[in-house]
Amino acid sequence: MSTVTLPRRAWVEQIMGLPMSIHVRGADPDAAEVQQRVTAVFTQLRHADAVFSPYRDDSELSRWERGELAVEAADPTFAEVLALCEEARERTGGWFDARALPDPRTGAPRFDPSGLVKGWAVERAAEQLQRLRGYSWCVNAGGDVLVHALEEHPAWRIGIESPDDPSRLLQVLERRSGAVATSGPAHRGAHIVDPHTGRPATGVRAVTVTGPQLLWADVYATAAAARGARALPWLETLDEHAALLVSASGLLQVTAGWPPR
Repeated sequence: MSTVTLPRRAWVEQIMGLPMSIHVRGADPDAAEVQQRVTAVFTQLRHADAVFSPYRDDSELSRWERGELAVEAADPTFAEVLALCEEARERTGGWFDARALPDPRTGAPRFDPSGLVKGWAVERAAEQLQRLRGYSWCVNAGGDVLVHALEEHPAWRIGIESPDDPSRLLQVLERRSGAVATSGPAHRGAHIVDPHTGRPATGVRAVTVTGPQLLWADVYATAAAARGARALPWLETLDEHAALLVSASGLLQVTAGWPPR
């Protein structure tokens, strides 16, 4: 079935300081049930931001750091995210570490789970879309993408931007399910920190990771960007994941499982 003739609709909201968009394809993307599910996705994402935002003084994360809120009294997801951050640190050999990251406003060291929360929150919220029958969907969270395409629908096409020129695509991936996540300084500057030195990581321009879950694709992309050009052998060890890495010199490298151009 052609994407030209398949009805589709998109919704966009600004959440977590990023444009969050939802794209739905199917017989009637304006149906009430579709709208209800989309609304529920955005509601859950706003709730995650209220709990975990490092930019908000009233977030539960900020209140916890100030000693005003115990983990046991926080949102039920709070302890889950703390545990996932520790799991991410272990999975990445310490290259993803939410502890003692620079505060995005002051630069002072603080606990910041943002590199994990976005993918985790999108994945949880997208469970609302999984309940739709007869529809394909895509959630784009500031360039990190989670998709689902029915067998009778076309695959989603996801462009991988050049870190040097956002108007140019390095490659277009076709995905029927799973996630594509990119980390690097192209859009937000040197915001990824080498956890071993505390300094900005500058060894790569961009890392894109594909995998079955946005949570881990995003974590692995961030960890690889922190590692720098040495990350490729480690990325090769990740089951069910593939990666494209653009080094600081502009050299483009891919893991064995990356689809050919």
